[in-house]
Amino acid sequence: MALLGLVLMGFLPLFSHAYGHGGGWIDAHATFYGGGDASGTMGGACGYGNLYSQGYGTNTAALSTALFNNGLSCGACFEIKCVNDPRWCLPGSTVVTATKFCPPNNALSNNAGAGATPLSIILISLSLFSSKLPNTELGLFLKREGIRFTINGHSYFNLVLITNVGGAGDVQSVSIKGSRTGWQPMTRNWGQNWQSNTYLNGKSLSFKVTTSDGRTLVSNNVVPPNWSFGQTFTGLQFS
Repeated sequence: MALLGLVLMGFLPLFSHAYGHGGGWIDAHATFYGGGDASGTMGGACGYGNLYSQGYGTNTAALSTALFNNGLSCGACFEIKCVNDPRWCLPGSTVVTATKFCPPNNALSNNAGAGATPLSIILISLSLFSSKLPNTELGLFLKREGIRFTINGHSYFNLVLITNVGGAGDVQSVSIKGSRTGWQPMTRNWGQNWQSNTYLNGKSLSFKVTTSDGRTLVSNNVVPPNWSFGQTFTGLQFS
C-alpha cells in the first residue's frame, strides 16, 4: 500500500449545493493515518474521544490548517473522490466526517504532502484508504438519533460537547437556556466543546444549535433539572 501514500482528490462539503453555499470540487491531497485498526484516529482536536462510541466509526478525516478553520470545521461532512490516476482510482465518491486536526510540518515545502500548511489536505483512516475509495453511499449525516449534548465541567463552568449533528454537521453557534433564564450565547472553548459560565445547576436546559448552512434547531428542555456533570442527553435532529 505504499504506492497509495498520496493521491490527488477532490472534495466539497456534502450539502453545500443543497443549501446554496455554491462552490464545487477543488483539488486536494489525501493520505492515510491511524493504522489498520484505526486506533490512531481516536481522540483529537475536535473533542469527540472514542469515535466508535460517538457513532462516527472509521469514515472520518483529519483536516489541514487550510480546512480546519480553528476547529469550526469539526463535524463537517466532506465528499471525497480519487481522480487522475486510473490505476488506483475507482468510480464514485465517499463521505467522511471531520474529527481531527492535521498539524502542519513547516520543515516541508508547500507541495511536499501531509501537513504542509497552505494545502487542502485530508487524512483518512487506513481501512478506508485501503479500499481505494469505492462508490459508497454512506449517508452519515442523515442521523437516526438526535443531537447529543454531553455536559462536563462544574458549577459556573458548563462545558458541553456537541456530537451526532446531522445536516451540514459543523456547529457554528450555540445558545443555552435554563428553566429560569433567557437564551444565552455559548462560547466555543475548543473543538466542539461549548462553554457557559452561568450557574445552571438544578435547572432544565434547552439548546439552540446553528450549523454552517445557516439552519438552526431548538431542542427544548432536553436536560431535566436533576442532571449531573458527565451525563449525555439527546435532543432533536436536523432532517
